[in-house]
Amino acid sequence: MTMRHSEEVEVDKEKLKALYALVAKGEGEQLEFKRKATHPEKIVREMIAFANSNGGTVLIGVADDGSIPGVKFPDEELFAIQKALLKLSRPILKYKKEIISLLSRRYVLSLYVPAGKRKPYYIRLSRWKKACFIRLEDKSIKASREVQQIIYIREKQKNIQFTYGDHEQTLLRYLNTNSSITLQKFLQQSGLSCDKASSILIHLVLANVLRIMPDERGDQYSLKQ
Repeated sequence: MTMRHSEEVEVDKEKLKALYALVAKGEGEQLEFKRKATHPEKIVREMIAFANSNGGTVLIGVADDGSIPGVKFPDEELFAIQKALLKLSRPILKYKKEIISLLSRRYVLSLYVPAGKRKPYYIRLSRWKKACFIRLEDKSIKASREVQQIIYIREKQKNIQFTYGDHEQTLLRYLNTNSSITLQKFLQQSGLSCDKASSILIHLVLANVLRIMPDERGDQYSLKQ
């Protein structure tokens, strides 16, 4: 039976000090605040984004403005999140939990998610639909098909082979005089099919020729410095 942290517990002042210091940094690429686990599926989305990126921590009981009201029953919050993870995360991601006691007999639930070893991770949206999220600055955004492919191939450490054909050379000449290009713009310029244009961009990123800047409005590709 899960213990409910409602009784008075001795406060670990060092852990509390570390929590205040972490919260003071504000939300960012590796830190997300959640007041409560009212919508556990949203917390799963944040955890998946961390697993697909460089890892990060979700703090339950911390408001967006950085105040720390805590939660009364952290085990109940954790149970809801664990249930959602089992239902929605594919594959199931690993994380480390910690319950931090506050002076007010309330608690902060810390969920640390390391960078995943089985990327990409997905969240189930319905029986037949899933989505991949990544972390970008202080937001979790839906990854494009190209970003998903790049994550997958990098994770598998597959060898990348390609040739500089006419389309690749035209693309690089364009980027020598323009800061970036989108898939849509490349399609318009090249006349290629979407699959072929996408494949060229993906392979140039994997070959460290191009850099991809994920954006839900359309990923930007630029020459790697």
